[in-house]
Amino acid sequence: MASRTAGHLNGAEPVLTAHAVRRAFGPTVVLTGVDLSIARGEVVALLGGSGSGKSTLLRILAGLDGDASGTIVVHGTAAVVFQEHRLLPWKRVADNVRLGLSGVDAPGRVRRALAEVGLAERHRAWPAELSGGQAQRVAVARALVREPDLLLLDEPFGALDALTRLRMQILLRRLRAEHGFAALLVTHDVEEALLLADRILLLDEGRIAADLPVDLGATRTPDDPAFGALRRHLLDRLGVPTT
Repeated sequence: MASRTAGHLNGAEPVLTAHAVRRAFGPTVVLTGVDLSIARGEVVALLGGSGSGKSTLLRILAGLDGDASGTIVVHGTAAVVFQEHRLLPWKRVADNVRLGLSGVDAPGRVRRALAEVGLAERHRAWPAELSGGQAQRVAVARALVREPDLLLLDEPFGALDALTRLRMQILLRRLRAEHGFAALLVTHDVEEALLLADRILLLDEGRIAADLPVDLGATRTPDDPAFGALRRHLLDRLGVPTT
């Protein structure tokens, strides 16, 4: 099933539309014709089994895979956060955030971005001096400093411990509320998708197999009965037994 039409979120226009996205690696077809749209300000989570093509699709939407076919339109600026922070070890934190950014206001934008992720005092640190969570916050700041309309996140917290992961989820929710960017979050974690997303897409056999709203309100907790019911439904759709 294709994703909902543009303007899903409060009548907002789309920040991203994709049609008939296809990708094959030799004889193996990973994406057979993906259609989706993301409205301005909307957070969409992309779930699917291992090898379903989630990260492949995100790379295509980010313009990082020139061998895919299909039509992709991004209305505005997009930025990407990967699972690995990908900081340059020979550059200090501020220089990593500023990478590729120009203009007389660049230093101020870098300072504000680092302050927003709680790392204002680490601007002169080397990446090797940071914890895993701090390094990933720098990666988020590097994306934020570009003032994106769309944030593409490829399992950005997957390598973190459980407590740091929770803190990063809270940080992402706060930043989204403050900046209003849209986001596509690739994750294998059903609870993370339910905590962060307005809508969840299930990728199966190279297509969007389900498009589900997350009508849980702004305050969400895993012990909410509605949260648990939707979690069980998603796990069932993913073929994961819950008993």
